[in-house]
Amino acid sequence: MRPNTRHQQSQRARREYNTLPINVSLKDFNRYIKPHLSVGTRGPTTKLSTYKIFNHILRVLHTGMQWYQLDTGYDRIHWSNIYRHHNRWSQDGSYDRLFAGSVEWLNDNDLLDLFALHGDGSNTVAKKGVVELATLVTNTSKARNH
Repeated sequence: MRPNTRHQQSQRARREYNTLPINVSLKDFNRYIKPHLSVGTRGPTTKLSTYKIFNHILRVLHTGMQWYQLDTGYDRIHWSNIYRHHNRWSQDGSYDRLFAGSVEWLNDNDLLDLFALHGDGSNTVAKKGVVELATLVTNTSKARNH
């Protein structure tokens, strides 16, 4: 029996769409990302381009490794310099501008699909000092006996 190639192609496209990028090409970086990132105005220029710095940041965020474990390879730059760029971009609103710009681009090209929007509450602050619980007895064996 011949497999349904159209179905397999659509499944592959969905998987590729749902994956987070590990690296960004130089062309895509210059077109979509670089205009939203702030650049320092004082001091010497960085040894690495913002393109390489951004890809190092993506690698750390994708793998979940600690910053001090970052191996920059042949770039010969300390991990703290990469972290300093990440910290500055997160505090000065560069990442917010990048997110807003990507949503705007998707909307302009009719690629923004808001059919299902899921909120993530994993960073929600837990309420402390709650007096009553939703269930009176938390032990299931005691709940059955009553």
